[in-house]
Amino acid sequence: MASPMGSREKILGRIRAAQGRAGAEPTPAELAQVRDQIASRERGPLPSIAAPADPIAHFKAECARLGTTFADVDSMDAVPGEVKRYLDSGALEAAIVAWPAFAGLDWAGAGIACEFRPAHGDDRTGLTGCFCAIVETGTLLLLSAPEEPKVNALLPETHVAVLRRERLVSTMEAAFALLRTERGELPRATYFVSGPSRTADIEQTIVIGAHGPYRVHVVLVP
Repeated sequence: MASPMGSREKILGRIRAAQGRAGAEPTPAELAQVRDQIASRERGPLPSIAAPADPIAHFKAECARLGTTFADVDSMDAVPGEVKRYLDSGALEAAIVAWPAFAGLDWAGAGIACEFRPAHGDDRTGLTGCFCAIVETGTLLLLSAPEEPKVNALLPETHVAVLRRERLVSTMEAAFALLRTERGELPRATYFVSGPSRTADIEQTIVIGAHGPYRVHVVLVP
């Protein structure tokens, strides 16, 4: 016996009926047509702004403007030591939650208690990587994935992001082009980090950490 139609299917069915289409779900032919249209997209116009002579310097300047701090290290193995230095400089607890991709680094040797799991409400510092970063705006692009929980960037008061220099791209348009080239279909969610969370909703007064971390620190690795 067929299961009763849910609210979603009823709404979509009415929309498709108004369009002269049958059923609540698109047919394979309709999906193929949509994918063909997306694949044949044309790139929109871009601002006629000259690329910076030193992209890394420009990225760092934009980070500073946004309130994001940053540091350079010589290798991935040096990341735990830099994270410990950063935590100590702010008198922050030497305990973090990190993406599983960083489990091979020597956190204990750096004096950091590190757990590799999604962040909880009482975690103070989250460590993530990022898909790429945008030179023009000092913005990090992170993608949703089971092994890369986004809560590690959004829930703790401090977000530390590890960025490989070769993952710097010029503009947001270039970031999406790279995403389509390397991943094909877009993930369930993409999210941009442009400095600490802030809002001016109440009396036009800037409040830091309203909807996310108070602090964002970027560690650049070769």
